[in-house]
Amino acid sequence: MSMQSSEEAAFVQDEVSSIVKESIDQVMQIATYNHAKVPQWTSDVIETCMKKLTLLNKPFKYIVTCAIMQRTGAGLHMASSCYWDNTSDGSVTQKWENKTCYCIVTVFGLAI
Repeated sequence: MSMQSSEEAAFVQDEVSSIVKESIDQVMQIATYNHAKVPQWTSDVIETCMKKLTLLNKPFKYIVTCAIMQRTGAGLHMASSCYWDNTSDGSVTQKWENKTCYCIVTVFGLAI
């Protein structure tokens, strides 16, 4: 396998992080927290991420999670653990916030 083809098949964290940030910005840019809108926002963020990730045409299965929380000063702790191949698989977590809410998106990329 050449260097180029191994790079093309790699989970590139910076590339995925940029996609996640763009996707969150696209959906949440003018959002003011509204409990009734959270289900639609989470779906839109996940779908936007997934569409952009699949456009990379890389040999990965993706898992995308999204949590939106009202900004009230309450604590939030999230953790994940994965049993995978560190040479080919990867994950990215991106936090976004404005004056009224937080949005936390995690993408797991699993090489096929």
